[in-house]
Amino acid sequence: MTWIKTVPMSQADDRLRAAIEGQRHLYPIEYEQPVHPTDDGTAGIVGSHTLIPDALFHAFSAFGAMMAPDLPLTRRQHEMITTVVSATNRCVY
Repeated sequence: MTWIKTVPMSQADDRLRAAIEGQRHLYPIEYEQPVHPTDDGTAGIVGSHTLIPDALFHAFSAFGAMMAPDLPLTRRQHEMITTVVSATNRCVY
């Protein structure tokens, strides 16, 4: 749950829907289901970017590209890196 205003999928315009669907297609299949889904099925961290669809698309597309299965890191290594970065940043996600 975010603490800022977000746009629920039921109120999303075409631009926001395109940004969410576009970034979703770049994620490896094992990341398809959100860990902490919101009532509308999106991840809370994605929802926190819904006021700026371009930022949402670019930020999460970059993450999806960095997690690509054809890169030399394993899923375990990806998870360890993100865990260390999140802990360093004191992130709750």
